[in-house]
Amino acid sequence: MKTNLETLNDLQKSNQNTENCAVTVALNLLGGKWKTAIIYLISLDVNRFGQLQKMIPECSKRMMTSRLRELEKDGIIHREVFAQVPPKVIYTLTEKGEKLNPVFSALKKWGTDNFMQ
Repeated sequence: MKTNLETLNDLQKSNQNTENCAVTVALNLLGGKWKTAIIYLISLDVNRFGQLQKMIPECSKRMMTSRLRELEKDGIIHREVFAQVPPKVIYTLTEKGEKLNPVFSALKKWGTDNFMQ
């Protein structure tokens, strides 16, 4: 079994820069303030802009719009617009986004086990 140092050395040899590191790629996609909270809430069927704003009041409308657009561009969420007055928009997780559910479950368990005592 490899030690942490051996694993780190292997990573350094195979990835001369962090752009090729899968963890870095994932964190870059999910990084940025509010993205993980937005994804998590959408996974819980909080899927309208107004609902998201109520659940994350610290996030401005401009920032919420920006983060939703980034997540849509990255293929994590799907935005469906219904042609009606007033306009109705629903956000859902894509297949790629659904694959994050076990990650959020693990993070929730880790947070509960380590910080909610």
